[in-house]
Amino acid sequence: MKLLIKNGRVVSPADRLDETLDVLVEDGRIVEVGSKVEAAADRVVDASRLVVAPGFIDMHVHLREPGFEEKETIRTGSRAAARGGFTSIACMPNTFPVNDNAGVTEFILSEAKRVGLVNILPIAAVTRGLKGEQLTDMADLAAAGAVAFSDDGQPVGSALLMRRAMDYGRLLRALIIDHCEEKSLTEDGVMNEGRASYLFGLRGMPAMAEEIMVSRDIILAEHLGARVHIAHLSVKGALPLVRAAKERGVAVTAEVTPHHLVLTDAACEGYDTRFKVNPPLRSAEDVAALTEAVREGLIDVFATDHAPYTAEDKELEFDRAPFGINGLETAVSLLLDRLVAAGVIPLNRLVEMMSVNPAALLGLERKGRVRPGADADLTLLNLAKETVVDAARFESKSRNTPFHGWKLKGLPVQTIVAGRVVYPFDE
Repeated sequence: MKLLIKNGRVVSPADRLDETLDVLVEDGRIVEVGSKVEAAADRVVDASRLVVAPGFIDMHVHLREPGFEEKETIRTGSRAAARGGFTSIACMPNTFPVNDNAGVTEFILSEAKRVGLVNILPIAAVTRGLKGEQLTDMADLAAAGAVAFSDDGQPVGSALLMRRAMDYGRLLRALIIDHCEEKSLTEDGVMNEGRASYLFGLRGMPAMAEEIMVSRDIILAEHLGARVHIAHLSVKGALPLVRAAKERGVAVTAEVTPHHLVLTDAACEGYDTRFKVNPPLRSAEDVAALTEAVREGLIDVFATDHAPYTAEDKELEFDRAPFGINGLETAVSLLLDRLVAAGVIPLNRLVEMMSVNPAALLGLERKGRVRPGADADLTLLNLAKETVVDAARFESKSRNTPFHGWKLKGLPVQTIVAGRVVYPFDE
């Protein structure tokens, strides 16, 4: 099977490419990239006025299957990812049963293969049952196909257990993805602690709860020579900790979500549970600091923290509703509109954070590039086209988005996985 993409603006920061080129794909791999590629092909895509980027990777997604299929399945999550421009997604382990043994990892990979849309990369639990009491068999899970380890949704409260997890991660060359929250400070909290929480009469979650755990785990990683990745970093005070650690050579990286860059805790004023997330939406000062950290290159990755829920789950009082935002189908347009079109970051920086860096962190050696030999995972973007977010059109089972009705400039228009166009859907 040959696919020829003609006249696209190829943006591949890892290959120092930003020019109009053709891309020839055969049997799932890129075989030629050049100004005038002449070849017989089974399918030709005219990418004039489009950007051709290495396939976007979301390294922080909750797919819910097995166990919570009423919220999302591997199939619906895959369709949401493809529509959102993602060729690969890494799914967190808080399923039922928890992905804390090889059997669950193998089930996820088997079901992903059966669905056959995007690459599904299982993230396994650090502790059994996500209970923070006993480490999983990390070597067994890695052998089964886990690409990283995390108790996301819960922090690893024990410093001793986190130390052991980082030690094993170092030996296995596996990434530890860190949910940074000192739970003793956030118990019963539902939004960011600050002026807004006091005005709205809601129990707050202080920024220092995140800062404390970021500090602890940077210290552990530095002493152990291990890698740690800070999930959904949300507070200004954590940024100097990450910056200083990087300057000392600590192997620490960090991600930020689109919603933490475009929304503040003021959005909780109407007690709309679509704005309830963990970490919570923070202050305008935090948002400004995070945006500057993205601009200067301190934060490595954009990730959605896609957390689907049923309407019934979210139609509760703010205090009782679960934390989470649906993110896969809005992330790329939000970032193109609010960061790239607004001139905060150039397009190549967005591609770096959505493809190059996630591929490197997860050890995906043939992804994150547009060059011969690389996997033919590609995301095609239309930077000029405007779209209006319509939750009713989501491929996800979930509709819990705060962005319904937002008008945004720029969107993914085609998603290619292993040389096959998986979006638009061939139905």
